[in-house]
Formats: sequence, C-alpha cells, structure tokens
Amino acid sequence: MRVRPGRGSRPRSRLRPRHDEAVDGRVITVDRGRFTVHLDSPGKGPSVVGAVKARELGRRGIAVGDRVALVGDLSGGPDALARIVRVHERTSVLRRTADDTDPVERVLVANADQLVVVVALADPQPQARLIDRCLVAAYDAGLDPLLCLTKADLASPDELLATYAALDPSYVVTTRGEEPAALREHLRDRVSVLVGSSGVGKSTLVNALVPGTDRETGVVNAVTGRGRHTSSSAVALELPEGGWVIDTPGVRSFGLAHVTPDRILSAFTDLLPGTTECPRGCTHDEPDCALDEWVAAGHADPARLDSLRRLLAVPQRGDEADPAT
Repeated sequence: MRVRPGRGSRPRSRLRPRHDEAVDGRVITVDRGRFTVHLDSPGKGPSVVGAVKARELGRRGIAVGDRVALVGDLSGGPDALARIVRVHERTSVLRRTADDTDPVERVLVANADQLVVVVALADPQPQARLIDRCLVAAYDAGLDPLLCLTKADLASPDELLATYAALDPSYVVTTRGEEPAALREHLRDRVSVLVGSSGVGKSTLVNALVPGTDRETGVVNAVTGRGRHTSSSAVALELPEGGWVIDTPGVRSFGLAHVTPDRILSAFTDLLPGTTECPRGCTHDEPDCALDEWVAAGHADPARLDSLRRLLAVPQRGDEADPAT
C-alpha cells in the first residue's frame, strides 16, 4: 500500500537565520536584479563582489548607495554570487518621478548627503527650471545642494549666479581641460550624487575625479542643442582622497509628483518671506497673491516666481514635451 506523507510531518519554524557572519558593504551598481557591492572589510579576498537579493527580503527595493549585509560566496569570481540578506536603514533617499502626473516614485540614490547639480554654461544652454527642480528634490531629500557650473571657457557664470544670488548657494566653476580642484574639495569625505542633463560634462568630471574610470563621454547635438545619453545607469565610485561620487544618467525632466506644494514652496527661500501677506489659502497664482508685489519690489528674480508657479500648477502635460523644463 502506498502512503502519501503528510504535509504536517515537519512543522515549519518561524525562526529565521540571524546571519551573524554577514559582511557589510555598499551597493555600487544595480543591473536587472544583480547587484555589485563594495565590501567594507574585504580582508584577503576581493573588495567588490556580485550579489542577488535573498528571498526573505521580499519585494523590497535596493538602490545604488544602499548599505547592505551579505552572506554566501564572497570570492568575487566570475560565477560567484553572494546573497543580500539585510538592507540597513537609509539616511536619505533621492527620488524623482517621470513627470508631474506620474504617481510612481523612482529611487535614484540612497544614503547620499550632497546633491551636485551639474550645469553647462553653454553647449547645451543652462535650463533654470531643471535647476529649480533639482534644488527642490535636494531640499526634500535633506541633501546639501551644490551647483557645479561647467564649460566656463565658453560663457561667464555671472548671469546664472545672479539668478540664484538670494539663495546664496554653494557653487564651483570648472573649465574644460583643467583639474576640478575646487569640486574635489567639496566632495572630499562625502557621498555626493551628480545630476544634470545629458552633455553637461558629468562623465568628464567623473573621469577626472576618479582616474581609470573611463566613463563614456558624448557630444551635444548641433540641431537640438541636447546631449546624447552616455550613461545608462547610476554607478558609485570611491574617490582617492576619501568619499564617494555617484554618476547618474542624464535627465531631461525631473518629476516632482511626490513632493507636496508646501515642500516645493519651502525650497524657494527667496520667495517664501513674500507669502506672509498672501490671503488665506492662496495658491500663489491668483490676482491677490502677494508674491507679485514682492518680486516687483526687487526681492527676487521674476524668473524664480514663474518657475515656482509652473511647479505648483496642475500639470497639463509631462515635462518631456517642454525643453525649457
């Protein structure tokens, strides 16, 4: 007689492995479910290993910059795969959406403490509205913003800096072919993420900051005035003098659907004092808005008010359709 074994012959334990032997590291690339992790204490083995996410983590996402714990094969060989069994609590998260109508947040980078907004002074022309969006995202994520103005050999930075003078932002100016020494000092011992549109020179800066990286660089299309995407995914690189720099793919829009209007307004510190005289419930885009008088009195640049109102307005179309954003 055949006897089918019962399903309850061995009760399932709720206890899970503690993985006390797990090794900590930092995720430096993410590619279709595979992760490259830089180990904190490589010992005699390699400093970088490949890994997959353990089943017990479920659907939890892992991003570049995440601090994780690994077990398994840490040999770093071509066919070796470790397992990520823990994701440590994040200190910060930089997010964006595809556009202002997209409810899905995309995590760009975790655990950064500085957002470097890379802007070319010419070729391609600077996009003030994209800069504003990046600054809002930085303040919302709790990151220190830094303006990095590239290609100073083609145009002066004075006009762009005057637009943001009321914010008194930290900034550096770089010239093609010269060592970015000032930028290097701002990045020392920090985790910084570089964000900007294609063609502004992010990969060129990374190649200068981390010798031997050989990130692909591109040129700007003479017809459209836009750069060609050369980086397809984010990558974290360790700086020789200490700290990390995270290069991200070029963006043409930076959706802020996940940021509330109050948080958007708080990022415009040059306009915020002018709202004290606004009527209750003011949307800041109506005839009685006090911001018009604030700007007319010379307290802020009119372009800043225009940018704020575009961000606060209910979007009628995605930013992708408007090169100015």
